[in-house]
Amino acid sequence: MSETGFRIFNEIFSVGTKWVYAALLTAFFYPFLSTPELARRKSLLVFFAYVLFEWICNQAALPQGTFALLFAALLVSVSTWIGLKKSMVFLLTLLYFNVRISSGLMVQSLYFLVEQSVPYQLEPPEAVFLRAAVLVTLFLLSHTVLLAVMLYAIQRQIKQRRLFLQWRELCYISLVPTAGILFGQVISRLLVEFENGVLLQLYERHPAFLAVIPVLALLFYAGAYLTIAFQQNMAALQEERAALYMEYQQTQMIRARIHEAEQFYTQIRRLKHEMRGHLTNIKGLVHHGEYASLQDYLSRMDESMSSFALTLQTGNPVTDVIVNDTRRRSLELGICFEADFHYPAAGAYDAFDVGIILQNLLQNAMEACEKVGEGERFIMLTGKRKGRFFLIEVKNAFAGEVVFGQDGLPVTTKREDVPLHGLGLSNVRREAEKYMGELELNVRQQEFSAAVLLQERSSS
Repeated sequence: MSETGFRIFNEIFSVGTKWVYAALLTAFFYPFLSTPELARRKSLLVFFAYVLFEWICNQAALPQGTFALLFAALLVSVSTWIGLKKSMVFLLTLLYFNVRISSGLMVQSLYFLVEQSVPYQLEPPEAVFLRAAVLVTLFLLSHTVLLAVMLYAIQRQIKQRRLFLQWRELCYISLVPTAGILFGQVISRLLVEFENGVLLQLYERHPAFLAVIPVLALLFYAGAYLTIAFQQNMAALQEERAALYMEYQQTQMIRARIHEAEQFYTQIRRLKHEMRGHLTNIKGLVHHGEYASLQDYLSRMDESMSSFALTLQTGNPVTDVIVNDTRRRSLELGICFEADFHYPAAGAYDAFDVGIILQNLLQNAMEACEKVGEGERFIMLTGKRKGRFFLIEVKNAFAGEVVFGQDGLPVTTKREDVPLHGLGLSNVRREAEKYMGELELNVRQQEFSAAVLLQERSSS
């Protein structure tokens, strides 16, 4: 290879390196960029931002290591265009450069060994240029393969479970990758030095570093990987604890409703027992012609009996209280509430389980309707038995957009305590699975529908 050819190769190699690393960064970001249609456009933004910004940094001759810091700041500033939270953009960028540096240090040791094994000849010059071109090409290819594998492994781990990245968690996860990047920057400055015009390589002066540095680089990578996995496990435990806490709260609520229903029907029975006395008093007032006193007596009876009125009767004390309580709250909030719910007569369904399903569905519907303008709020409840199946469906109005997560459930928009929210429908699904049933969610225009199908359990 001639000197001119080597210069051309060097220019092409420099451009090709930028494009390869930009492509790997884009592939690393791609699975997290919203829907596939939008992800293609946003991935192009990440790709060209990397290529353009690295070219600007090279032209400005910025110090080594500055590019990663400035590029992370750039991506965070345009996180809205990318469609990711700033914390997620920062973490992905940090992990990318940590993996890139760690894999580079591993390949660098192998590159040194290959370089030492390939004979070096000063003559002819074409052989020198060819040798250099082959070696750097091998370095780029091996680094690309290793970097792609390591990025894929850490990408797959992140995709396994959602990360709740508050700033505290972000700082915790970022410690190891940041240390890995700083370690790589220090080592890269020590790999090659000039002393009295003589080129000195770190691995020539300290051969033991040929094994030590790759191992340390691998440990920094493994530390970042395991930190993410640990944080995800902690988040899973928090979700499980929150789910158990909510289930306990709902259990207590249903028990309170059962107690209310028992008191209600106890009072009804007492009232029926007292009716004999009331009828005797009414007959006495009529017999003596005391009609004014009779009217006052009947008014007081009407007031005392109004508190026992259940507008909607479902066929079960527990569901009676839940449905009528929802109706009362709906009237207070100006929500049009319609119910056609009939509890199955057979004992194949536990009223406790059905109560939890109703409580969650109606509570979610109430919260959604509170965000809808007056006059457009509605909740429709139906519950019918068909053969061995019992179908519960709640339809309600909502405002905005419903975004579904990987589990098929809507992603909560509440920020104040994320782990405690978004568990209502998860509890509904868990209750449905007890009866070999399922939860189906549908969105049509501004109407949200949640249907729960339960299968009758055998008496055995």
